[in-house]
Order: sequence, then C-alpha cells, then structure tokens
Amino acid sequence: MDEGDQLRYTGGTSSSTRRGVSGTSIHITALDGITNVNSLFTLAVFLGLAWNPYDPTDGGVSVGNCAAGPRILENLVSFHVYSFASFLFSSLVALCLKQAIRLVRPPSHRLSIRVNRALLRAGIIASAIGSVLGCGFLMLALVNVVQIKLGRLGCAGAATVGAIVPLVTLIPAAMIIYIGVIFYAFTR
Repeated sequence: MDEGDQLRYTGGTSSSTRRGVSGTSIHITALDGITNVNSLFTLAVFLGLAWNPYDPTDGGVSVGNCAAGPRILENLVSFHVYSFASFLFSSLVALCLKQAIRLVRPPSHRLSIRVNRALLRAGIIASAIGSVLGCGFLMLALVNVVQIKLGRLGCAGAATVGAIVPLVTLIPAAMIIYIGVIFYAFTR
C-alpha cells in the first residue's frame, strides 16, 4: 500500500485516526502552497536584484531635488536581500516539514501516522512568519523602486503617491487575511 492509499484508507480506524490522517494531507497541501508561492516571490526578488536603477535605456528615473539618493538605493538592495532570506527560510522550513511527514512511515500492521502535531504547527507558523516577512520586505523594496523611478515620497508627486498607496494598502491587507487564515488553521 503506497502513501496515497494510506492517507485515503479509513476502514477499521477510529474517527480520530481519520481526522489525523486527513489533517496530515491538509498540512502537506498547505506546505506545497507555501513553497510554490515563495518560489514565485523569490524569482521576483532575483529579478529585482538584477535590475540596474541607473540604466539610461530604462527611462523614468527621476532627476533634480526629488531624485532618489544613495540611501534609497542601499535600502532597495537591503530589502531585496532580506526578502530573499525570509522566503528561503520559509521554503526550507516547509520543505523540511513535508519531508519529515513523508519519512514517518506507519508500521505495516497499523494505519496511524505519528506526527508530532505541536512541532508541525510550530514549523507551519515559522514558515508563515517567514512568508509574511518576505512579503513585507518585498513591499518595501518596491516602494524604493517607485521612489527611484518616479521621485522620492517626500516630494509627494502624484505619480509616486499613486503608485505607493496601492502597495501599502493592498499588500498589508492580504497579509492580514493570510495571517487570519493561518491562525484559524492553527487553532483547529
């Protein structure tokens, strides 16, 4: 019987064992989602790091008093690196948890999967925190990209404010929803 059959087979088991087995498959699905999303964001971070803000063919770089200074450029690189580290941490924790779940092989005469639920929950929370931090740092890096391309936020240019307002409202709103769903799953 393969692992998929073990997760689907519930004959002769108690309802608590069935909940544990389906709960484990739900955890694996959640961990798959975390690693997939983190992979996309990590690609975005790499593309951001490869971008040269002083490329003359790129157009749109602000000049004059509202031009971004060296501090904004330093922050841009720093936030990209922090974001990459957070997403990598989150993905590695999620992959380790998935591997640990798959390595736990039930004895051939039983169908119970012995997974330390407290450790699994702590790992999922750690992975979720890494994803949230990565999103936050990526948002800050994008704010710096906008300031480099359209002018510093302190100048309050319409284009700069118009580009930054959706970033600082939609991304935190999505992170609050994400945290709420993780908290709900954590308490169940």
